[in-house]
Amino acid sequence: MLTGKGQSSLLPSSARTAAGLTHARLDGLELAPAPIDPDWILEGAPEARVAQIAEGSDAGATMAVWDCTAGRFNWYFGCEEAVFILEGGVTVTGPDGEVRELTAGDTAYFPAFTWFEWHVPSYVRKVAFCHTVVPTYARLPLKVLNKLSSIAEQLYTVAFGTRNVPARRKAS
Repeated sequence: MLTGKGQSSLLPSSARTAAGLTHARLDGLELAPAPIDPDWILEGAPEARVAQIAEGSDAGATMAVWDCTAGRFNWYFGCEEAVFILEGGVTVTGPDGEVRELTAGDTAYFPAFTWFEWHVPSYVRKVAFCHTVVPTYARLPLKVLNKLSSIAEQLYTVAFGTRNVPARRKAS
């Protein structure tokens, strides 16, 4: 649910460390307009904004902050999305008619390829974790690759011993 038209406002690279950690203060983010498809709006004039915080190396996973003003609209989830409501609230109605209230502190998961109706009474702000679903026909090669990687790791261990991995720090 990052944008209605595919826009993104990825944070500058200075927000990333050399090790790949991305850090952002949510209260200081500048969100860019992310218009909701007008055909999806059922009531009001909701205005949505987004700031993409991070993106996985294969662009299959993203994290963003999204907010929206009052309105009622349908939303199509083209990817799997887990949300954490930061502020305000929303009533979501699933394709089966089930209604859920989400308010600050709540989490929810929306499966890919589903429609949900969103009713935002006044305002909602969330962190969204999105994951692109790998098509069924592409999963088998990925499983084979993962299995081969596991076998290669085992063979390496037999031949050369365990890899030198930095010791984990103990919790303080």
